[in-house]
Amino acid sequence: DHIFEKVNPEMEKLGYQCKCLGGGKIEHNSKEKKIRVFGLSAGYGKADHSVTVEILKKEYTDYEITWSDDKK
Repeated sequence: DHIFEKVNPEMEKLGYQCKCLGGGKIEHNSKEKKIRVFGLSAGYGKADHSVTVEILKKEYTDYEITWSDDKK
């Protein structure tokens, strides 16, 4: 569940200071080359999904990437 809580200690060992700004889910369909960002984290609330999409677009340049405030 809480990926941040698992990753943050390792990031701190590398000298980074991290803060979780929210969460959500990512649905990845490699066959159709589609990614959907949605939902929220029970513990951290909703991230700004538009920012997440912009980051994903840099790596997945040939994908259709969308986001919504839907919970499912």
